[in-house]
Amino acid sequence: MSLVHLTDKNFTQEVLESNLPVLVDFWAEWCGPCRMIGPVVEALAKDLDGQLRVGKVNVDEAAELAAKYGIMSIPTLLVFKKGEVVDQMVGAMPKDQLLAKLKPNL
Repeated sequence: MSLVHLTDKNFTQEVLESNLPVLVDFWAEWCGPCRMIGPVVEALAKDLDGQLRVGKVNVDEAAELAAKYGIMSIPTLLVFKKGEVVDQMVGAMPKDQLLAKLKPNL
């Protein structure tokens, strides 16, 4: 499964109503750490296909979503299960560290 580009219009359907846990990456084009973690997030989307959905929210395009979830720093990764935020990670991190944080929610 590829990454889903999340917007105000599709967020409810793609994230809040998902049967699978969802990793949401709040990022921006101008953010260096966001560009560092981007390939890690993309790799996890492929590695965990069928166990986890992965979406990205560009905070410049979806400022209301970022505000709704209290995003103060980017990259911020939120894990949703059954429409609720169950975990939050801020900043870039290596793939193995991110995977270890995700495992309990799969």
